[in-house]
Amino acid sequence: MKKARKLYSSPNGDRWYLIRDVSGEVFIRHEANIASGGHVAHIEIGTFLSSGQGPEHQELLRLIGMLVEEHPVHA
Repeated sequence: MKKARKLYSSPNGDRWYLIRDVSGEVFIRHEANIASGGHVAHIEIGTFLSSGQGPEHQELLRLIGMLVEEHPVHA
């Protein structure tokens, strides 16, 4: 089963989701707003993170950071 988590919705209607598909692949799905043509793109995580510093990127980094907070390392 494909799983999705909304990362961010922009004021202009663009939406970004973190997706894990049935094969286990994880990627970003970007749904452009209707005025921009409504195109949907699937973006590899590394490519997405290296493409900017917008609020959608910050939200993905926040989620990744939560993984570290939940599992502290005991030295």
